[in-house]
Amino acid sequence: MSAWTTVCPLNDILPATGVCALVGDQQVAVFRPYADERVYAISNIDPFFDASVLSRGIIAEHQDALWVASPLKKQRFRLTDGRCMEDESHSVAHFEARVQDGKVQIRG
Repeated sequence: MSAWTTVCPLNDILPATGVCALVGDQQVAVFRPYADERVYAISNIDPFFDASVLSRGIIAEHQDALWVASPLKKQRFRLTDGRCMEDESHSVAHFEARVQDGKVQIRG
């Protein structure tokens, strides 16, 4: 079983934004959509362009789910599982995320 890695204090992520963290050798985009302790994590790599940009995407709600739109061509990735709305074959990895004692942790 993989361990939890602390990536930053929760307050380092402003609500409605994301940050990039290195977990092992993987770039992980960590999102805090609201001003509470809910956090989500997916790969930071946009699979359409092989670019490290998803953490800078815009968070939006669509069909009762949270998505992030890539800042490049706006493909959307669901925060709960990494599914790509436009082309499921380009979905990204999803990581378990939690807040423990005010710190964001990713299982990786």
